[in-house]
Amino acid sequence: MRLLRSLLRPPRPAPPGYRQGQSPAPGAREYFYYVDHQGQLFLDDAKVKNFITCFKDKKFLVFFFKQLQLNRSGRYQDAFPYLSPCGREHNFVRCDDRPVVFTHVLRGRAGGELLSYCGGGEQLAVGFEPHKLALLPENGRLYHPGPPKAGGVGLVKSALAFELSSSFEYGQGAGAPPTHFRWQGERYALTHELLPLLRAHGSA
Repeated sequence: MRLLRSLLRPPRPAPPGYRQGQSPAPGAREYFYYVDHQGQLFLDDAKVKNFITCFKDKKFLVFFFKQLQLNRSGRYQDAFPYLSPCGREHNFVRCDDRPVVFTHVLRGRAGGELLSYCGGGEQLAVGFEPHKLALLPENGRLYHPGPPKAGGVGLVKSALAFELSSSFEYGQGAGAPPTHFRWQGERYALTHELLPLLRAHGSA
């Protein structure tokens, strides 16, 4: 498959050196989470990570991911590059690729199309910009702009990427990214503007 390589692999092992609910200062608490390539959220040290053990409460997911930002706290920045703060509680986040994972295309209330992420429906969504879809040749994964404070780019879930794959046009030789994307009767020239960002920060 030209669009995506297999994503069926076990989660990366949890980094050592933390304890869930630890208190580095009076009144403060720290928790540690993991987001897989399907956009599912888990406690990082959960031994089994699958649909049964992931968080499913929509209200919690919406709050958690709306707070998500780059970790500039000075703690665990290498192992957990993202942070979802809640008052004195710091929720450190690491991920298989990107913490924002787009799972569905939705029709927004104003008529435009949305990309929904991480189980939040319309409450966790960005406007769909077909011309900004970016296929990274190095790993075969598809990306789209995401919330700026969470790094500005999100991964497109493999199932959704497969649905979109037939709409890409290629014209620059083997191994090159697609040049155009056909959507809802329109033909979009792809800007590839996310590729420098993806390469600068690395993708799994």
